[in-house]
Amino acid sequence: MKKIKLLGIALTTCTISAQAFCGFYVAKADGKLFNKSSQVIMVRNSSTQKNTITMANDYEGDFKEFAMVVPVPVVLREKDIKVVRKDLFERFDGYSAPRLAEYYDENPCWDYRIYESKRLSLNYSLNDNLVIEKNKNEYNGVTIEAEYEIGEYDILILSATESSGLKNWLTDNGYKIPEKANEVLTPYIKDDMKFFVAKVNTKRLNNRRGNYLSPLQISFTHKKFMLPIRLGMANSNGNQDLIVYALTQNGRVETSNYRTQVMPSNTDVPLFVRDVFGDFYKSVFSKAWTNNKSSAFVEYSWDLDGKNFTKCDPCNTTPPAAQELSNAGVDWLRSTRNNWGANYSGKLHFTRLHIRYNRKTYPQDLAFIETKNKENFQCRYVLRNPAKIKDESCDKVLPYYQKVLDRRNIELDNLEDITWWEREWYSAYPKKYENKITRLKAQQNQKEDENQNNIVPVFPSGTIPPVNPVFIIGFIAFVFSFIRLYKIKTSN
Repeated sequence: MKKIKLLGIALTTCTISAQAFCGFYVAKADGKLFNKSSQVIMVRNSSTQKNTITMANDYEGDFKEFAMVVPVPVVLREKDIKVVRKDLFERFDGYSAPRLAEYYDENPCWDYRIYESKRLSLNYSLNDNLVIEKNKNEYNGVTIEAEYEIGEYDILILSATESSGLKNWLTDNGYKIPEKANEVLTPYIKDDMKFFVAKVNTKRLNNRRGNYLSPLQISFTHKKFMLPIRLGMANSNGNQDLIVYALTQNGRVETSNYRTQVMPSNTDVPLFVRDVFGDFYKSVFSKAWTNNKSSAFVEYSWDLDGKNFTKCDPCNTTPPAAQELSNAGVDWLRSTRNNWGANYSGKLHFTRLHIRYNRKTYPQDLAFIETKNKENFQCRYVLRNPAKIKDESCDKVLPYYQKVLDRRNIELDNLEDITWWEREWYSAYPKKYENKITRLKAQQNQKEDENQNNIVPVFPSGTIPPVNPVFIIGFIAFVFSFIRLYKIKTSN
């Protein structure tokens, strides 16, 4: 069964490991490639210090057995919590996913250019009713700060002064906590964090169309721009993948307490990658992460200012529109008529970070910083298709074949450099052009040998030198004179 990978503890009925240029666009590697992945949209208004966090919910199973716990810095008001459409994540993922672009070589013998556009194209259970009083000493320091009904969820905001009291309260109310919960709850309690607790109200869920759980969104004002991830590792010993879509005003978002670096990009790769792009990118990310396990990786970063016409290159899909951005929590843009490729005005920067974390490599929660870096970056890999040549008589064909052969060898070098795939596995890839070159050279050598054996010069069609008629008449007269002279001499 698929796992819920939100920010905090995932509570379900089955045992879980909480794995919580102008080219032609060809394919994308979206967040679904990584089985144990979570997706979060983070919006930071630096002017007001308002944070909005939207958490994707890909839980599959009996909805009445779902619940989650997320640390938050303040007591959330009812208006600070909402549910949003799940396709918001699909739009952001589709727009910013690593991509494959494709180019086509021109025939080297053409005298003009032809452009043809081709688009490839916890074994847990929950009680229905809260146990508020059993033995008050067991729940020492636990306070229910607020209760709300939001969408299909029943929400509680808890505060606590002792991790043991909070653990007892959650356990007695049906939230079975992992054994290691105490050690991760304690730091949050010491930081005076509150706990956002959500479970599904199946009655309200059944009154709504669609058999899925809506993403939850919370907003709060706080000086820190951060994302709690330690609580989600309490019931996991393995790696978890997190995709963060960050929307800010001034520039690229990076992690301030861990290293941030960009993924390998703008690299020419072999043509066969087109059919296995998902597996290819998983290998690219795995190798990058293995060499830098405590790093956050930038997969996309783009200046989406309303006046910036180019909002991707090439584009997987259309950029987010004003309403979608507003739904995500962006509150500083102004809606306008479509202008420069956007129906809004104002500053906006879109960052996509991919983080693979575990208890060892990420002992701290994620702290973010909004930089002034507005440089555009996209995780992009390039296919270059050779020209299809039917007539090989042109003298430019052999140099072109050699160019393609050299390029294919470079593509295999790139493949071995950025993935775990080895060059020797694909030795047949450049062989095609090695054979073409060998054959063409043999044909040219044969023609040279034939030309050397000809007594009479052979002129290519249309290049025979013009002959003067006077020269022909004089030559004939010379021949007749020679014959006559010969006859006279023999008769004597």
